[in-house]
Amino acid sequence: MTQQQIAISVVLVVTMVLFGWGRWRYDLVAMFALVSCVLLRLIDPADAFTGFGHPAVITVAAVLIISAALKNAGVVDEIASRLSGLTKTPIMHIAALTSVITVASAFMNNVGALALLLPIALSTSAERDRSPALILMPLAFGSLLGGMMTLIGTPPNIIIANIRASEAGEPFGMFAFSPVGLPIAIIGGAFITFIGWRLIPKARMESNNASSLFEVGNYLTEAKVLEDSPIANQTLGEIDGLQDSNVEVIGIAGRRHFARTVSANYTIKIGDVLILQSDPNELKGFLDEFNLELQTTATPAFNTPTPENDVMTEGVVKTDSPLIGRGVEFIRRRTARSVALVGIARNGESVLRRLRQQTFKPGDVLLLNGDVESIDQHMVDMGLWPLASRPIDLHRSRRVLLAGAIFAIAIAIGIAGITSLPIAFLIAVGAYVGTGILTPRQIYDDIDWPVIVLLAAMIPVGNALTTTGTTSLVANALVTLTDGFTIYWIITLLLVVTMLLSDVINNAATALVMAPLSIAMANSLGVNSDPFLMAVAVGASCAFLTPIGHQCNTLVMGPGGYKFSDYWRMGLPLEIIIVIISVPLILWFWPL
Repeated sequence: MTQQQIAISVVLVVTMVLFGWGRWRYDLVAMFALVSCVLLRLIDPADAFTGFGHPAVITVAAVLIISAALKNAGVVDEIASRLSGLTKTPIMHIAALTSVITVASAFMNNVGALALLLPIALSTSAERDRSPALILMPLAFGSLLGGMMTLIGTPPNIIIANIRASEAGEPFGMFAFSPVGLPIAIIGGAFITFIGWRLIPKARMESNNASSLFEVGNYLTEAKVLEDSPIANQTLGEIDGLQDSNVEVIGIAGRRHFARTVSANYTIKIGDVLILQSDPNELKGFLDEFNLELQTTATPAFNTPTPENDVMTEGVVKTDSPLIGRGVEFIRRRTARSVALVGIARNGESVLRRLRQQTFKPGDVLLLNGDVESIDQHMVDMGLWPLASRPIDLHRSRRVLLAGAIFAIAIAIGIAGITSLPIAFLIAVGAYVGTGILTPRQIYDDIDWPVIVLLAAMIPVGNALTTTGTTSLVANALVTLTDGFTIYWIITLLLVVTMLLSDVINNAATALVMAPLSIAMANSLGVNSDPFLMAVAVGASCAFLTPIGHQCNTLVMGPGGYKFSDYWRMGLPLEIIIVIISVPLILWFWPL
């Protein structure tokens, strides 16, 4: 290996480790990789930011904006709102919602499709008295399956198409992914509907009933012992009724960041702040019975009865929420102290810090209190998806036909070759603004900027892998390692490796790393690179084993009450099915 090949290999390995670790956001890791390559003379400084003008980046940004426009117009919601009658049985419930999100995700960002259907899934779960855990993982997996069907369904497909353009002179078309993606979506959806949901642990179904305010596991909250509290000067073990309550005292607030655990013989003192784990519906009765004062992040705290116009509501932290990495003080500033954090639920791990010392993560579920007239807007501003039950409004003004027509015309212009697809989508964005479906501000608000930065930074890094000869070196080594294997098994290996990588790092980053390698492998074997690229496209979208592989998986973890280990139970057999059906389809429709 040359010095440059060693350097780019080290940068890439460190980058992959940091992606998987998740300590820093993936866009920051990607920029670290880009800057490192420039400093090591692997990328010319003049070419460092060419990724921001790359067609793949422009297309992804445009698709995100178009997704917001379709959401504003109510295109998917119009269909989803009519599903109530199709949810009588669990199978019908899963089939109806999963089918809608699969189709929607083929033509809009899958996270945007999930944003539309998540409240509807929770609402219909409550109507049928079913656990959200039954519905939400199938919903997230359906969104990933739908993204495989078209060019714009998921960023990896856009990346693969543009990399193919640099290799073969022509990108994959809008529906080039459909011959493989459509059968995968149909068969995968059938598996999820009839078999997959049965693999979700029964404990999630029993402990996460949706009949009340959508339970997402117990909240961490705090309550102060008042002077006339009946439990003052008693030990925890002496308190009558405490053992039978669903509210658990897990510790006493310390002076600094952490709470300290206490035993049954701890004597409660006046002024102690108890750390509680509780369902929100049972918390009020507990506070009243023992004369405790709820400690919130509002200023002042809720020392007085809650005003009549105040409301308690829940919201899940989105992956692009400004709350991520920040604490309670940010909520105070963002809402001018008009919204109070009452509790936080974080499934799958213990929450040991004081409420005021929490830093928020994607998938956290926050219990908030605020004015009924303004709390919805505050939740939007803070990047929260509301989980409280709300009726589906069938009478609001919608421009479904107009939004759909603009989108269809843009696709037709791109497919007909009148202009490139990125330009066609930008024309559609202009039309949405001109017709009032989008406001100019929403154009920027609805772009997932971390994804854009990730793509723009990693494209030059991917080019550096090729220009230094590293991809050819690795590809030749893999070809030598698989000497004697048929093309069928080589593509299978490539698909499985891509799947595993996508389960731990961002799917766009996976595509950017694996696509040049797949082309180099095809060139070493002297065959057409298209089936290799298709294998990478399928594998990069198959993040079914973990909650961190894709934003959709992360965002249903809290509302569904899932644990990290729950995903592979349904995800592993689904990935095996996809491997079995996709490799023959790839080789049939994209021959060597």
